[in-house]
Amino acid sequence: MSDVSPASGQRWLTIIGIGEDGPEGLGEEAKRLISTAPVVFGGARHQALAASLITGESLSWQSPFERSVEAILERRGTPVVVLASGDPFLYGVGATLSRHVAADEMRTIPAPSAFSLAASRLGWPLQDVATISLHGRPIDLIRPHLHPGRRIIALTSDEKGPGDLAALLTAAGFGQSQLTVLEALGGARERQRSAAAADFDLLDIDPLNVCALDIAAGEGARILPFAAGLEDELFEHDGQITKREIRAMTLSALGPRHGELLWDIGAGSGSIGIEWMLADPSLKTIAVEQSPDRAACVARNAAAFGVPHLAVVEGAAPLALKDLPEPDVIFLGGGGSEPGVVDTAIAALKRGGRLVANAVTLEMEAVLLAEHAKRGGFLTRIEISRAQPVGGMTGWRPAMPVTQWRWTKG
Repeated sequence: MSDVSPASGQRWLTIIGIGEDGPEGLGEEAKRLISTAPVVFGGARHQALAASLITGESLSWQSPFERSVEAILERRGTPVVVLASGDPFLYGVGATLSRHVAADEMRTIPAPSAFSLAASRLGWPLQDVATISLHGRPIDLIRPHLHPGRRIIALTSDEKGPGDLAALLTAAGFGQSQLTVLEALGGARERQRSAAAADFDLLDIDPLNVCALDIAAGEGARILPFAAGLEDELFEHDGQITKREIRAMTLSALGPRHGELLWDIGAGSGSIGIEWMLADPSLKTIAVEQSPDRAACVARNAAAFGVPHLAVVEGAAPLALKDLPEPDVIFLGGGGSEPGVVDTAIAALKRGGRLVANAVTLEMEAVLLAEHAKRGGFLTRIEISRAQPVGGMTGWRPAMPVTQWRWTKG
């Protein structure tokens, strides 16, 4: 749904952030707008907080939420107030409504976000803190942020969220991390309690809570470095994996840019597509894998690396590529020598899009040499040797060489 209209000259939609202190925390302008609005939309909690001010029609959010968006848009041009939690444009309803309403048709009166309130209670400079919303989102999203000494503020979905976070931290080797639960911030029920993740036993947690994590790593903690080319041992795989050094060079060749979609064709363990997404939260991957066991492995790896929204398509290329969203970039790591795969991938690629293909077999190398001769681009030969025992001594053992073709669609 996309309903952004040209400027109407009238700011008919007002989005007001409200905290747990209700009307006491609102300015006079916000109070006036709520009390004079013919209709006020918001969650049941927001409606209850502002009940003493509302004189018009009070409408709670519907399920699915798109129905409420449609109801708001039907009133375009007449005064509408939407109540939101804290800052409406920080993981809030403002971000959703801005996709349907032009900026000059709305005004926003924000309140402090839960992140700001939590940071102020703890004395944590917010610019030095990782902030993440786990509200209605997979808890695995926190995994890339788990580094020793890191401070994280996470918005949870409900009273179970803090315990789930403690269990994840403990299982990942961060059990000594300090987990502080801040409940009902800004209201009469506000409370703050702390425990080590491994010893977490807090009960009777308010569903409205934020968790502040002070990360400490134990021996063997699963730390995901920021650099490309993560250790092979971090991935679950059956040997079908782009090895660490080759992976780092491949990610460099792919050159991730903001908001791009990657097709990882012949994904194997999913290592390329996973590291692509770890480079920036805006990046997306569709992993195409014909083996059911490997496709399931890709999904497990994606969750374990904190990118659970990686999409897995089970099937063989080129047939499995039909009707997929248009890619910005394609990595061809397996199955590229099969008839029609390269041509189908190139046809699907956006103009200006990039393709990187790796070959370890003579058959795939022949395909890449032919494509290079026909289309141009860049060929690179990658050879890696590792020191390994040879009898009682040590020698260099070469890995299979990789031929890499890099090409941009004109």
